[in-house]
Amino acid sequence: MPVPRLRGSALAVVAMISVQTGAGTSSWLFDRFGVPGTAWLRLTWAAAVLWLIARPRIRGRDRRELGTALLLGAVSGLLTLLYFEAVVRIPLGTATALEFLGPLAVAVAGLRRRVDALWPLAATVGVLALTRPWSGAVDLAGVGFALGAAVGWAGYILLTKRVGDQFTGLGGLAVSMAAASVVTLPFADVARVAGQMDLSSFALSGLAALLLPILPYAAEMVALRDLPTAVFGTLMSLEPAVGVVVGSVVLSQQPSWPQVLGVVLVTFAGIGTVLSTPREATPRVRGPDAGGKRPSSAASGGRCEAEVGSSG
Repeated sequence: MPVPRLRGSALAVVAMISVQTGAGTSSWLFDRFGVPGTAWLRLTWAAAVLWLIARPRIRGRDRRELGTALLLGAVSGLLTLLYFEAVVRIPLGTATALEFLGPLAVAVAGLRRRVDALWPLAATVGVLALTRPWSGAVDLAGVGFALGAAVGWAGYILLTKRVGDQFTGLGGLAVSMAAASVVTLPFADVARVAGQMDLSSFALSGLAALLLPILPYAAEMVALRDLPTAVFGTLMSLEPAVGVVVGSVVLSQQPSWPQVLGVVLVTFAGIGTVLSTPREATPRVRGPDAGGKRPSSAASGGRCEAEVGSSG
């Protein structure tokens, strides 16, 4: 395997493990700062670190470009908050699989063949196996938060594509994380966060922010430069399965056989959708403008820029 593809594949795996481990090891922070407070702390850490690294240029930028980055931040903040509210109520693998329906829906929307109806059908059956609404045992609030995160993830993908075209490096991500911190601030109990903060809490919250969102966002962005979209999307489609493994190892959440089947079906739907997405001849556009024309975006399962038709 060529070195760039090997590096990109490794980074994609690192991103998935980091996201799921970061979410799975948040219980102590949730107990200490509350779910909204934990989300706000992570995003604030991410904003500070990324701003120091990227030093984004704000003066002289088009207001529409800044507006898109700020909107991405708002979506990112709400996505983080909804996802954390889900994982404290339902198993990590289930929450991740339900959240994955967002990028899956974006990708399915671009398919045209009749046979491609198999993928949303498989995902639907998988969701039913995961939630088992007929049993009455499902936490409806947890499912609702996860589905809300799915909507946020779909919006994140579409907006990240635009921000990635308009900003270089990590500048757009830094602006977005700053906006995400501001958006989640009203939900956080700042007095509780300040009252519970000590040196160990400060260090742990920083480490948690490194696991999610700093490391995975940066890893995915680099991986997308090394891998064709189909390869990246196929790898990232495995994230629900990674969530089950991390939930089992870190949180001792042993999934039932129907839940395992549900995760397998959702993962199968994600891989099938990525491999069925038609390739376009247009190469990936990196500059802020390309004569007003850019390739169409689609979901590849990652939280960062995803684009159909890349030649890698």
